[in-house]
Amino acid sequence: MTRYIAAIDQGTTSSRCMIFDHNGRAVTSAQQEHRQIFPQAGWVEHDASEIWTTTREVVATALAKRDLTNADIAAVGITNQRETTVVWDRTTGEPVYNAIVWQDTRTDQLCTELAGDRGPDRYRSTTGLPLSTYFSGPKLRWILDNVDGVRDRAEAGDLCFGTMDSWILWNLTGGVTGGVHATDVTNASRTMLMDLRTLEWDEQICADMRIPMSLLPQIRSSSGVFGTARERGNLAGVPVAGILGDQQAATFGQACLSPGEAKNTYGTGNFLLLNTGTEPVQSEHGLLTTVCYRIGDAAPVYALEGSIAVTGSLVQWLRDNLGIINSAKEVELLASAVPDNGGAYIVPAFSGLFAPRWRPDARGAIVGLTRFVNKGHLARAALEATAFQTREVIEAAAADSGVALTSLKVDGGMVLNETLMQFQADILDVPVIRPVVNETTALGAAYAAGLAVGYWDSEDDIRANWEVGRTWTPNMPADERGRLYREWNKAVERTYDWAD
Repeated sequence: MTRYIAAIDQGTTSSRCMIFDHNGRAVTSAQQEHRQIFPQAGWVEHDASEIWTTTREVVATALAKRDLTNADIAAVGITNQRETTVVWDRTTGEPVYNAIVWQDTRTDQLCTELAGDRGPDRYRSTTGLPLSTYFSGPKLRWILDNVDGVRDRAEAGDLCFGTMDSWILWNLTGGVTGGVHATDVTNASRTMLMDLRTLEWDEQICADMRIPMSLLPQIRSSSGVFGTARERGNLAGVPVAGILGDQQAATFGQACLSPGEAKNTYGTGNFLLLNTGTEPVQSEHGLLTTVCYRIGDAAPVYALEGSIAVTGSLVQWLRDNLGIINSAKEVELLASAVPDNGGAYIVPAFSGLFAPRWRPDARGAIVGLTRFVNKGHLARAALEATAFQTREVIEAAAADSGVALTSLKVDGGMVLNETLMQFQADILDVPVIRPVVNETTALGAAYAAGLAVGYWDSEDDIRANWEVGRTWTPNMPADERGRLYREWNKAVERTYDWAD
């Protein structure tokens, strides 16, 4: 009997299940969007119960499409939107508040207070992260401080905290009847509560943030059996054997398994990860130090990361807020109708600027407008903003690592946009390479799970499965490349000091 590996990919805008064969090819998949909740400016929330419901539905649908059952699945892996924070009751299984999404900026003042005289790098040497609204620890502290009764319940040991991987794992393995409360090193490294070297929760940081440690999940390797899917359900009896945060999963799926290899994922935001090997590298140029993955009892592998908050979600904004396109796919058609951006630049600092600038005071701007500019120019400017921001983090990674990029592996939904990929190659002046299997996030989670149960023998199998799908080579004159990037930097500087 042919068996497969399932991957649950719980993302920022949707949940998906993909099922892969031994060659790393998807044999079936299903996807379903969930609501984006915006209670006020700067706040972004998800309904965690809705996400668990949609997760079960996409698993059932993916299996049904190929007439598969749990007996056909050797293991399941989980990958997830990172930093998004949920707290739930151990006894009832009910969340105490909506999940606070990684894009949310409500903890800005709290981060300033925690920084105090020591500044935003107060915990960077331990965690690899600057104090920022991006990470989970301050979000958890906000829930403890602002939701009635939650702090008392937490201190009594009645509540669980987790990122979305922990929430899915706990429910999948039984919930209130024995659900496993755990996470992996990659997700834990995004909370600002874990010591990068010991891979344990840091008691002092938890004390500083007034977070009871009884809330926290157990930290485990990315590849290993976490538990077994519960008795009733489409995956009943299947081992849950891998967890990776989405960007680390994409790095794993792209076979960036040696120091110096990098990938860039184009999704809701953009995320560049550069494998730096078994020693964490502290960035001097605005990048994050993070755990890339850990396989079983092997030494952890680390990465430098450039996190960009808004890329694909800028296209959604053009669709949903401005109405200049009816679907995300239309943006390429509109952008390709004009030869250039017409002098217009969009800086999508909706939640401030992430790497490498880290300016929470910045806000979005459209600059360079004249009567000549039309919606085609704005569509093109939106795509170009993604490429410009990517160049910024790649330059920072090169400065930190001393390794100049010679090509860029790319993945994610936006890499189907050929106008964007060509401009990306042009503005970087290096080839951009898309693999045959574009959905590398789910594939990476599948690999982690499959390695744990012997479905794949080693990381060499992952390397062997990776194939080039399409390559874009640069053809822009150097002076034009330089002019566009100079004007982009001028535009970004106009967004500073907007929010108090």
